[in-house]
Amino acid sequence: MELDWNILKPQERLTLQLRMLYERSGFRQYHMSRFEEYGLYQKNRSFLPSEQVITFTDLDGRLLALKPDVTLSIAKNAQVEPQGCGRYYYSENVYRPRQESHTFQESRQIGLECNGAVDDGVTAQAVSLALQSLALSGRAFALEAGHMGFVAGLLDAVGAPESACPGLLTCIREKNKHELQKQAAEAGLSRQGAEALCCLSALSGSWEQVLEEADPLALNAAMGAALEELRTLCAALASQGQTEHLRLDLSLVNDMEYYNGLVLQGYLAGAPRAVLKGGRYDPLAARFRPGARAVGFALYLDELNRLDDAAERPAMLSVALPKGRLGDRVYSLLAGVGYGCPENYQESRKLVVENPAAGIRYFLVKPSDVAIYVEHGAADVGIVGKDILAESGADIYELLDTGLGRCRMCVAGPQDFVDDPSRTLRVATKFVNIAKAYYAAQGRDIDIIKLNGSIELAPLLGLSDVIVDIVETGTTLRENHLKVLTEFMPISARLIANRASYQFRRREIDTLVQKLAEVMEP
Repeated sequence: MELDWNILKPQERLTLQLRMLYERSGFRQYHMSRFEEYGLYQKNRSFLPSEQVITFTDLDGRLLALKPDVTLSIAKNAQVEPQGCGRYYYSENVYRPRQESHTFQESRQIGLECNGAVDDGVTAQAVSLALQSLALSGRAFALEAGHMGFVAGLLDAVGAPESACPGLLTCIREKNKHELQKQAAEAGLSRQGAEALCCLSALSGSWEQVLEEADPLALNAAMGAALEELRTLCAALASQGQTEHLRLDLSLVNDMEYYNGLVLQGYLAGAPRAVLKGGRYDPLAARFRPGARAVGFALYLDELNRLDDAAERPAMLSVALPKGRLGDRVYSLLAGVGYGCPENYQESRKLVVENPAAGIRYFLVKPSDVAIYVEHGAADVGIVGKDILAESGADIYELLDTGLGRCRMCVAGPQDFVDDPSRTLRVATKFVNIAKAYYAAQGRDIDIIKLNGSIELAPLLGLSDVIVDIVETGTTLRENHLKVLTEFMPISARLIANRASYQFRRREIDTLVQKLAEVMEP
């Protein structure tokens, strides 16, 4: 009897189709236990997406972990003949922390790994299968490819200090050119070096166009070798007619300790984030078998269940605006460059206003929720204060500093405050994550006291030693006999974009950003 695919749920159907694809391509299934000795993850924590792992003690007293990762297990246990290449695929559940709720979630992955003698042909096969895997979803898709060697080579060429690289990489990953320029200057890079880093975000598009534009920017052998590797890969895929949905983006970066070459991210229309991630991870493979190389990817199947329930997205570009004065100012700017709505924005009590002729739709949301709406794909772009953005840790693109609502994040305390490093510092704030990050960088032991309002009261009543809060004019501090001790983060409204939306609506988003930039205050 022939299988009726229609009776299967989307995830079940795609899982079977992918298994058939990988089996036909010469891959054999790898199955691992739900549990793994915790020591494996402890020794290789730098290769994990998060250091947070669920652990327990078994009946023999051994410390075990619920597996947070499959690639690490394959790298350790794969049986590969000398000079051979092991090809494996898997369909497994992994357990990782959920950022929003501070709980763990169980998610389903299916993917493949090539380990051992990985050459250009093996790499091309893996990328070809990534493209075919996305195509099986039946939705519009895009596969982005970058190269860590090109980015690492550029950082070396411009003389970026090792200590500054994590921050610079974060800015590159977020396409955050305004912050990238600032950090580059603080790291002592020349203006030309900073501009070279900022050019990365523009190196995105068709493979032929990107490689042509990137060639003159290759400042050393490492960058040239990375481009040549990408050229070889793309030519191989082009010969198979598989480059229609392939894009190069040389600002695509990931963990430098994990990935050392090709990096991949795959997107499906209607999904708010990447559904496929992977690339070359030779350092991990070589840790278990000297000289070994590896390439692979994983599909996050749980995202497909969301696709099934997702309503068809409107043709209009969706913008999340914060309610209040800031949202009004941003709307006025956008209306002035052709993105206004027929109905009076300020007088309407609607939460959604739109102008189909201009291709724009506005959602009016609480300021603290803007980043959430954008990250989860309910809105394509949004305007949000840097304070809220930094506190939320949202995984988005930060495309523009509007310059609106300028203020700064500060540490403040009593006029006569003198820090005593011998005891724990009590810090009152509503920006818990920002405060933790700031003092962690100082190596200072702190006790966080979370408050939601009237933060200035805390040191006056002896509840805290200092506060971490936004300061605009400083009037409230002075009237309460407090002073700014340290300013450590400039704040203004930023235009952010959903990562998946940017793949499918880049032209529209870039046009909006450009028009906004032209009318912004200097």
